[in-house]
Amino acid sequence: MLYICPMSPYITNSNNFCGMKISVSVMLAVVTGVHGTKDISKGNAIGVLVLLCFYTAGFGWSWGPLTWLIPSEIFPLKIRTTGQSIAVAVQFITIFILSQTFLTMLCHFKFASFLFYAGWIIVMTLFVILFVPETKGIPLESMYTIWGKHWFWRRFVTQLPQQNLP
Repeated sequence: MLYICPMSPYITNSNNFCGMKISVSVMLAVVTGVHGTKDISKGNAIGVLVLLCFYTAGFGWSWGPLTWLIPSEIFPLKIRTTGQSIAVAVQFITIFILSQTFLTMLCHFKFASFLFYAGWIIVMTLFVILFVPETKGIPLESMYTIWGKHWFWRRFVTQLPQQNLP
């Protein structure tokens, strides 16, 4: 099991989410056929629904709040309001696009649409592991310092205020 101190619950849940998406995909492929033309029994439909409910509940408990939490912590005080506003706008636009395209994707890709989302869970997990620094215990005023020390983001941080970290 991969262990990254404070982010480990998110990494572990990514594995679970990916597993649930793949399970739904395999279940749909086996039950409805690769082309999705066979009928699905009530018992199998309940199984798919239960897997999707577990996925949704787990997402709401772990990764879901990060879209609100990370922007509220990573931006310096001078631009926090603007940064949070942009992050929320991008989040709403993304949710709108996903909700408008899911049914069309499900009709065309059948069970593979869940594999598509499982792939994005893997991409999201890798992004967090590689590009999101840990901010636990760091004062909000010291965010420049954290970003200035990160292996990737330090090239974009131009000015490091003189501040003491705990």
